[in-house]
Amino acid sequence: MTESSHPEVLVSPLRSRPALAGLLAALLVAACTGSGAQPSGSAAEATASASPTDSAAPTASTPAEPVRLVVGLGYIPSVQFAPFYLAQQEGWYEAAGVEVEFQNKIDPDLITLVGQGAIDVGIGDGTSVIPAVSQGIPVRYLATIYGQFPNVVFAKAASGITAAADLEGRKIGTPGRYGSGWVMLQALLGSAGLTPEDVEIVEYPDFTQRAAVEQGAVDAATGFANNEPVQLELGGETAVVLRIDDITPLPGPGLITGTSTLETKRAAIEAFVATTLRAMDAIRTDPELGLDAAIEAVPELATAREAQLAVLEATIESWTGTAQASGGLGAIDQAGWTTSIEFLTSLGLVPNPVTVDDLVETGVSRGDY
Repeated sequence: MTESSHPEVLVSPLRSRPALAGLLAALLVAACTGSGAQPSGSAAEATASASPTDSAAPTASTPAEPVRLVVGLGYIPSVQFAPFYLAQQEGWYEAAGVEVEFQNKIDPDLITLVGQGAIDVGIGDGTSVIPAVSQGIPVRYLATIYGQFPNVVFAKAASGITAAADLEGRKIGTPGRYGSGWVMLQALLGSAGLTPEDVEIVEYPDFTQRAAVEQGAVDAATGFANNEPVQLELGGETAVVLRIDDITPLPGPGLITGTSTLETKRAAIEAFVATTLRAMDAIRTDPELGLDAAIEAVPELATAREAQLAVLEATIESWTGTAQASGGLGAIDQAGWTTSIEFLTSLGLVPNPVTVDDLVETGVSRGDY
C-alpha cells in the first residue's frame, strides 16, 4: 500500500484505562449514528431489516439445506473474533443457510488452504493476499474487517518517540522480517526517509516484543493497535502509537475465499459475509454483547474481563477507516489497493503483475463497488 504523498505520521497516545474507554465509547457512539452502518449488497439485504438481537429469518434466497463452510480465523481463539462467535451462538449463520466450522491457522498457511479449497472462507491480510495472487494462488478478497491497518509501531511515551523520524538509530523489536508487520515498518520508516538499515532490528520470534518494550530492552516494537499498546496501558505505562494509515493505505485483514469455492458456494459465501457484518454492527453498538460471546467461546478470557473488553473496544475502533466511514462496515478501498500493489511491487514482493480486479471480488460485501 503506497500513497503519492507522505503526510505526517498519525501519533495516537493511548490514555489510561478509564480515558481509553471513554474515548472509544465516544467513537462507538459516533460510528453507530453514522450512515452506512448496516450491511448491504446482494447478501446483506436479506439480513439488514433484522435488529441485532433478532434471529435472522430464512429468505427466498436462503438454501433449503445448510451449506457447510469451513472458516479459518487465523492465530488463536480470542476476543477479536467476537463477531464470528456471536453470529454462531445466536443462530444467525444457521438462519442464513450456512453451517460454520471454525479453524485457526497462521496467515501464510491459511491463504494457501483457502486457495486450495480446503478452507472455504478465511481472514487474510491484504499485504499477504497481493503477493499470494501474484504467485498464482487463486483467492479473492471479499470484505474488509480492519478498515484501519492494525499493524503499528508502539513505544512508551517516555521514550520521546512521537514520529517515524524519531526511530532513527533506535532499537526496534519485531517477530521477524516477514509479514504485514514488516511491510508496515518499512513503509513507516520510508515516510521519514529511513530504511531498516537506519535502525537496529531486534527479532522476537516468540512474539515477546511487548515485554521487551516494557523492560527497556528495545525502544519501540511492532505490534497490533488492538493488542500490545492496550496491554502496555493496562500495565500502567502511557503508550505512543505510530500508524501507517495516513502515509500508505495498506489493506488490512478481511474475508477471503478461493475462486473455485466462490463459483460453487457463492450464495452461502454471500450470506456468511452479510451475517458476519451484521454481527460486527451489533457488537459495535454493544461491546459487552461481543465480550460475552467471546467468553462463551473461549472461557479462559473471563479471568481478565476488563483487559479483554479494552482489547475488544480497540478492535472495534479498527474496523472503521475512511472507506468504511462512508461505505459502511466491510467496504473495500479499491484506490488504496491500487497504491498498495505499487508499494509492494517496489519492495519486490509482487513477482508477477496483478490488478485490483485480480484481487477483489466485487458485489459480495457492500455498496462501495
